[in-house]
Amino acid sequence: MNWYPWLNETYRQLVTSYQQGRGHHALLLHSLPGNGAEALCYGISRWLICQNTDGLKSCGKCHSCQLMLAGTHPDYHVLEPEKGKNTISVEAVRKLTDILSSHAQQGGAKVAYIPRTEALTDAAANALLKTLEEPTPQTYFLLGCEKRESLLATLRSRCLYTFLSPPELQTAWYWLQKQVAGLNYNDALTALKLCQGAPIAAMSLLQPEHWQQRTTLCHALAHALQQGDMLSLLPVMNNDKALEQIGWVLGLLSDSMKLQQQAAQFCLNQDQLPLASILASRMSKEKLFDVYEAWQNCRHQLLTVPALNQELLLTNQLLQWEALIALPTA
Repeated sequence: MNWYPWLNETYRQLVTSYQQGRGHHALLLHSLPGNGAEALCYGISRWLICQNTDGLKSCGKCHSCQLMLAGTHPDYHVLEPEKGKNTISVEAVRKLTDILSSHAQQGGAKVAYIPRTEALTDAAANALLKTLEEPTPQTYFLLGCEKRESLLATLRSRCLYTFLSPPELQTAWYWLQKQVAGLNYNDALTALKLCQGAPIAAMSLLQPEHWQQRTTLCHALAHALQQGDMLSLLPVMNNDKALEQIGWVLGLLSDSMKLQQQAAQFCLNQDQLPLASILASRMSKEKLFDVYEAWQNCRHQLLTVPALNQELLLTNQLLQWEALIALPTA
């Protein structure tokens, strides 16, 4: 697994606490997607399981380290939703807790890593509580989450909470330069802003095919505004990336409202300020806010309503937007 330089300080703090006997047996790591939380949890797990640690590092040579590198360590458990499912069942948690109640097969630590703790059903989370409260010796839990507020309060209270903040802009920019050939600063800045500063997510967005999808949407939106035909956006948006496309539209609408308030420096889409400016000139702040709320509601429906007709929902949303643009601006 790759390592990222902005993880060093958090890793050092957490491993030092374990080294000094102050480490909590259950760590709740809150992080943005694409910020490297998985690598951090794996690094901490390597150190906890290593039989011959070298200061703050795992030795990489002992039998446990070799098993971890091979992905076959019997005392390292990753709990994720089964293939084709979005949640972790109570049965999966009970199976894990049964395993953790036994002696470690390698005679050292046992580590359970749950990358998406939000995926636990309420029953599964409740089944985990007793083990979190009274774990067997040398048993550690690393719980990753992106939305801490969605977790049961009783689960959160049994963990040590740590937030993995994204790196400083210059650190992220320096790293991205090494990962993406020919990258210009404006594109990097935009990608980082769109990804809330998470460099790995920004790198994914900057990949040519992915970045081109956003460029295509922006060009289509500019054309739709020029022609007064917002429905022409439907072929661009009605696909399996619709949620991300809506997120990009929301970002542009947000930027247009910022431009109306003379706050260009806070815009997300630094490379698309002319497009945001067109939006700002075509719609009043009241209309922009209404459209923004409508797109938020559209995204929420797509996320939460099963078997929703995506094409029909997007069509309705685009027609409403077109009608608002057609109305004279006060």
